[in-house]
Amino acid sequence: MAYRAASQLLQLRIILIIIIFMMSMTRKIVTVALVAGFVGMAGFASASHADDAQPQLTFANGRFEPAAFNVAAGTPIRLKVMNNGDAPIEFESFELNRERVVQPGRSITVQLPKLDPGQYHFFDDFHHEVAQGTITAQ
Repeated sequence: MAYRAASQLLQLRIILIIIIFMMSMTRKIVTVALVAGFVGMAGFASASHADDAQPQLTFANGRFEPAAFNVAAGTPIRLKVMNNGDAPIEFESFELNRERVVQPGRSITVQLPKLDPGQYHFFDDFHHEVAQGTITAQ
């Protein structure tokens, strides 16, 4: 009987050691998963931040703001065009081969290809009296 009790006590100790070992392994796995998750979130945040840096063009009071801005040459660009005016406008550029209508109070995103260094003019084709703007790729 004493032998059996000792054997059961040994089995309990072995089971306890296995449980403790598994718990420490679980903590390691959870730690690795958390670190991987934070690294992934940091990458997502930087990618999201890059999207926030897209150039914005606003039409208000009969003019574009800013009327001239710079972009990086050799990289695709997403240009956000917002119309804060009371009438539709048409963002147009012969050099960029783009023309898009923007309704009042709305915005659009104009996808631009990788631009060679240089200047690209744009204007509102619906209102020719509006000053033109310039995108400079450098």
